[in-house]
Amino acid sequence: MVRTLLRRRKKVLAAEDVTVTDPPKVRRAVTAAALGNTMEWFDFGVYAYLAGTLGKVFFPSSSPGAQVVSTFATFAAAFLVRPLGGLVFGPLGDRVGRQKVLAVTMIMMAASTFAVGFLPSYATIGFAAPLLLLVCRLVQGFSTGGEYAGATTYIAEYAPDKRRGFLGSWLDFGTFVGYSLGSGLVTVLTATIGTEGLTDWGWRIPFFVAGPLGLIGLYMRLKLEETPVFQREEEAQAEALSEGDPVEQARQSGKGRLKEIFTKHWQAVLICMGLVLLYNVTNYMVTSYLPTYMSGTLGEPETSSQLLVLGTMLLVVLTITAVGRSSDRWGRRPVFMAGSAALIVFAIPAFLLIREGGILLPAIGCGILGLLLVCFAGTSASTLPALFPTRIRYGALSIAFNISVSLFGGTTPLFASALVEATGNDMVPAYYLMVAGVIGLISSFFLHETAGKPLRGSGPMVETPEQARALVARSRTRAGRQARDVWIRMRHPWSRDEHKS
Repeated sequence: MVRTLLRRRKKVLAAEDVTVTDPPKVRRAVTAAALGNTMEWFDFGVYAYLAGTLGKVFFPSSSPGAQVVSTFATFAAAFLVRPLGGLVFGPLGDRVGRQKVLAVTMIMMAASTFAVGFLPSYATIGFAAPLLLLVCRLVQGFSTGGEYAGATTYIAEYAPDKRRGFLGSWLDFGTFVGYSLGSGLVTVLTATIGTEGLTDWGWRIPFFVAGPLGLIGLYMRLKLEETPVFQREEEAQAEALSEGDPVEQARQSGKGRLKEIFTKHWQAVLICMGLVLLYNVTNYMVTSYLPTYMSGTLGEPETSSQLLVLGTMLLVVLTITAVGRSSDRWGRRPVFMAGSAALIVFAIPAFLLIREGGILLPAIGCGILGLLLVCFAGTSASTLPALFPTRIRYGALSIAFNISVSLFGGTTPLFASALVEATGNDMVPAYYLMVAGVIGLISSFFLHETAGKPLRGSGPMVETPEQARALVARSRTRAGRQARDVWIRMRHPWSRDEHKS
């Protein structure tokens, strides 16, 4: 009995166990990580809004419907190599550090996006043109395989426990700002130079903008320091290796880390994949497919379709940090569950409104989809890293995230456009979202609440020394009460039974 009671006692927190965050460093970490996402999604916004134009430039011999499918097939091809990027960059980030890997992914993303602007058209070099476009997309996809997981890990490991939801939401704030900048630029170009000018030469301009953005992001990331959580983990691992621990040596190997991910943390991997599916199917349906759906499938004017989706993105940008802050107060699990249930209920009404034509009703439908999307966008960056312990966090999150995005997220525009083309039913996208909502609801049900708690394998993170002292004092108080209870039970083992009776 004594042994059991002693085992239940929790370790008393010491002052060195609590990390007091440095606000300027936290701001730099959030800004640099978010800027990488801005760069990535600037490219997505440009590609989504130029899908029809790129189809004419690189696939001119096809029908308009086939051109769109071909363009989205090239878009989806980048997602096929994302798991490979995750397998390379994720475990590497757990071994050499988050900051170094994030700098490399920024270079690759910026260079490959910038290169698209220099590609010759099909009319110039024939079949080699779409092949070169595919190569650029594959490099983008490979680098992106380490980008989002690394950025979320970096912010999560710098953020105080009680503000992780709010600070993490700025990462996806960067996502939708980047998308809005890319899509907004294409919309302005369409309105100023027209469709013919865009097809002839204007489509190159947005890709050229990616170069300066990438240089700014790279400069900021090179100025970053490693996260305090990773530094502590690195010191503990180095100490274990210096003592010649064979178990730790096996765990440090690439095979050892992968084995640990899929044998000890498979449940967390499945939950992560389900939540990523929910977020990214909704995300790519709205951001990448909806402009083409309204203009190509429903026959709405291209400019009005672009403006409606751009307005939806601005709605997400305006509300995303409020959702992140709310998840700190109410919890990640309730936000995910409410959003999943609402997606199941409102997907069909939203698309029925979009089908009505005009401006007002489609704007309401797009607004509904935007509010559903922000439930997942504002919560994911703080929820997903908390599923895994520090030593495998980057690798496990990269693998789970990119497998799910590759299979279900990035293929959403391709599958949705192909299914609409094959069935002639323009409500297919709504049914697709409902399936994602069901999977998200199941995943949210098994999600453990992490709001306000330390990351797995890490000590508490607070904002001020006063908070650290208060946390240590509460821990000592709890430990003292537990010690008193142990002593009472040892001296009077019958007291619990008497108390119950």
